[in-house]
Amino acid sequence: MQRGIPCCMTAGWGTWIASWGWGAVLICITVACHVTGVVLIQRWVDTIPRDARKVALLRTIPGTIALIVAVALCLASLFGIESLIWAVAYVALGAVPTSAAAVLYSVSSMTTRGVSELSLAPQWRLMGALESGGGVLAFGISTAYLFSVMQWLWETVRKTDL
Repeated sequence: MQRGIPCCMTAGWGTWIASWGWGAVLICITVACHVTGVVLIQRWVDTIPRDARKVALLRTIPGTIALIVAVALCLASLFGIESLIWAVAYVALGAVPTSAAAVLYSVSSMTTRGVSELSLAPQWRLMGALESGGGVLAFGISTAYLFSVMQWLWETVRKTDL
């Protein structure tokens, strides 16, 4: 028996059910965290058109780049938070030996890169694949949002050019 996990969940179908259960909950948390972050970022972006100085700054190449980079950094921070949530779960379940390994494994799985020298305990390996699926969802949300910010930016700059 591992760290407080009932023995029925460390072998056979119980393991798969536990992995699916934990994975599904963590994917929901990941998506909810990511969407919440995107909404908060958008609230900040929405304040820009109200300030004529900020709109004038956006008409410059450095200003445009700065906004896109700022949004991208905020999105990257969300991935860091979400990876930490998965890492905490891995440590709590005894799926990895150390916190550092949990964070590295989680970031690697979230980005779908995969770290060959790290793996979860056999009964929790399905969670790594599920985390990759959640990461793909979050990256899709981020890509769509970043694209919408770029479209909005283009329209805002173009309207002020007329």
